[in-house]
Amino acid sequence: MDLPRERWVAFAGVAVLSLIAVAGFAVAIWAAWLFHDMPDASDLADYHPPTATRAYAWDGTLIGEFSRERRIFVPYDNIPPQLAQAFLAAEDRNFFKHAGLDYTGIIRASAKDIVNLAQGRRLESGSTITQQVAKNILLTNDATLGRKLKEAMIAQQLEGAVSKERILELYLNEIWLGYRSYGVGAAAYNYFGKSITDLDLAECAYLASLPKGPDNYHPIRHKKAAMDRRNWVLDQMVEAGWATRAQAEAAKREDLVVQPEPSRAKYRDADYFVEEVRRRGLATLGPRLTEGGYYMRTTLDPRLQTAAKAALMKGLETYDRRHGWRGAWGHVTTLTNWEAAAKQAVKPAERPDWVAAVVTDVAGGGVHVRTLDGRTGALVPEDVAWARRGRGIGSGDLVFVAPSDKGSGFLLKQIPAVNGALVAMEPNSGRVLAMVGGYSFSLSTFNRATQALRQPGSSFKPIVYATALENGYTPASIIEDAPITLIGANGQAWTPENYEHDFLGPLPLRRGLELSRNAMTVRLAQGVGMPKISASAIRLGVVTHMENVLAMALGAGETTVFRMAGAYSAFINGGRKVEPHLIELVQDREGKTIFRADGRDCDRCDAGFNGDESPRIQPAGAQVWDPITAAQITSMLQGVVQRGTGTAALVLGRPIGGKTGTTSAFRSAWFMGFNPHLVAGVYIGFDDNRSLGNGETGAVAALPIFIDFMKEADKYYSPDEFKPAPGARYAMVNGIREAFRPGTEPKVPEEAPIGPQPYDQVFQNGVTGAPSAAAAVKPGAPPPPKPPAKKDEVTGLYD
Repeated sequence: MDLPRERWVAFAGVAVLSLIAVAGFAVAIWAAWLFHDMPDASDLADYHPPTATRAYAWDGTLIGEFSRERRIFVPYDNIPPQLAQAFLAAEDRNFFKHAGLDYTGIIRASAKDIVNLAQGRRLESGSTITQQVAKNILLTNDATLGRKLKEAMIAQQLEGAVSKERILELYLNEIWLGYRSYGVGAAAYNYFGKSITDLDLAECAYLASLPKGPDNYHPIRHKKAAMDRRNWVLDQMVEAGWATRAQAEAAKREDLVVQPEPSRAKYRDADYFVEEVRRRGLATLGPRLTEGGYYMRTTLDPRLQTAAKAALMKGLETYDRRHGWRGAWGHVTTLTNWEAAAKQAVKPAERPDWVAAVVTDVAGGGVHVRTLDGRTGALVPEDVAWARRGRGIGSGDLVFVAPSDKGSGFLLKQIPAVNGALVAMEPNSGRVLAMVGGYSFSLSTFNRATQALRQPGSSFKPIVYATALENGYTPASIIEDAPITLIGANGQAWTPENYEHDFLGPLPLRRGLELSRNAMTVRLAQGVGMPKISASAIRLGVVTHMENVLAMALGAGETTVFRMAGAYSAFINGGRKVEPHLIELVQDREGKTIFRADGRDCDRCDAGFNGDESPRIQPAGAQVWDPITAAQITSMLQGVVQRGTGTAALVLGRPIGGKTGTTSAFRSAWFMGFNPHLVAGVYIGFDDNRSLGNGETGAVAALPIFIDFMKEADKYYSPDEFKPAPGARYAMVNGIREAFRPGTEPKVPEEAPIGPQPYDQVFQNGVTGAPSAAAAVKPGAPPPPKPPAKKDEVTGLYD
């Protein structure tokens, strides 16, 4: 039966209303789901974008940045109006007029989005700067309708929560602009090497062209597109009244010139130091290091750092050349397309003058090469002879060369297989002024100054002698330099050898250290007791644990040159243990100090001057040696340079002390040296700990590097003498002015001759000071005969 028309209409109306209600309910559910977790725009009032922590040397030189996003935050008041106007012209000309949404722009973008949806393309943004801030900081980058609705709502909330200036500040500091740059501050520095205040109109317009797609307008790969986009921004600025037509046309005529690659710092000699700062910064600050925007002042002295790097690289290359040419790093059978193979070469970035080359001809006794950059020439004759004494050189060999400093020809270059480290430290504070952890950071980031645990050899002996001086011995105590055989717990006999395979009989303590006598040192350690020596090494931070075996007295325990530099500082600063450190001060973006290396208290330092006596601050560090002991060891180590194994350092012509060290089978070479202002340690060795070769002692391999470094470092310090220890008594012993604790100085009879005396005469005058009978010799005893030379099977420690 047919229903009346009126009832059909009523039924249809109910159905439509039901559908509308269902649709409305569905939309309400969808809206509730969409907006239930929408961020609060008011959170941006206190928002700080992640910014880089910047590390500076002591003189203000920028040496590194640590960040997840490379950003230099610039407050709104410091942003040049011309730069802000360029971005407004390109992105949102009506920014200061709308309330978060630009409806004209939305309509224009929506019309394009209909076509884009039909063709499966990405939606147009049509977003205002306020919307972009909402998206970049509070939302994801998804091009969906839901995200666009959230973006619009948050933009309107944002306009009511913060000022226009704050929104623009957030935008210009947050936006990704390519070239490893977030925000305009980093972009100005990375693209143009400038502060934003130094940008000209054309450069401002180029940066403003980047938000739509930095890769599309890359200044090198897509230079024409980049310049076209820049010029379009300039036209927009003219239309907006922010530049005149004449200014825009002049800017368009400028070439687009950028830095070839962004660099984190102009100063590039401190890679190992900066990486160590990063590691220590993470340990101290945690993840805040890479996002907190901290100011970090380090202890680095760029003058000394550059000198240290040059000295170490030169020394390693000198050692490497001494051990011969190892052959070409590559070979081609034809000169056709040899460049492809040469481009695979990995050279040290620290040697920019080196270039890959192919040997084209070896006729007539000469060797001719062609470099990767098209130059041709002959190797200098001395390098040809060097190569032929080694593995040889022939046509098709791929090698590194550098221009000769004598004008014509090329020098043959070889990357050293050996490596090493140099650390320079201020002994009174522990400030690390220079650190080089290897030949080339670009080839190996392993820091041999802090990470390479090696035996220090005889450079450890001053700790043995200082412990003896703390326990009843004096510089004039006589110890027997004679064969000594010890039986270990496993029944194995150990007879320590001297490097020269001879024995000198009874010697004063001083002379044993100056000449680095192994047998005498072991006998001394036996008399003092290894537990006391081990405790000294642990107290100084040389090691965290040491076995109480006599081989440790000859430097058989493992440590680093960084730790050894800290230990030697206590000899120069009056016996105090200072903490070696690289980070001096860290402040947050408000200038509040959140870390300071110097933890000493000063109650009145912050008070204004009121005429009272100035505050007196105690010296840094705990007292680990008696000041007289420290002065005695300092004097003995001066003797190492004056009369012992370190005499080559006399060329420096000023007060210097130090100690050589050479380990088992010549595996490592050390020199720890100092003047009153500076401690410098050098370690040389292979990363796999193989032998450096016979005769490669600390005096041969490490000391020349120390000398080269100190020749440069001494330019910045006065040639002061070492300070005498307060309260010490001084007496002449064998022509040397020695320091003694009161009551331990020599008791010389009135009829005794004045001036130098034979060692046995000094002994008979009572200057023994040896508390152990095993450590002393009888008066007048003849020196023992020299035994036949034999290898030290337990430690092999020489020098």
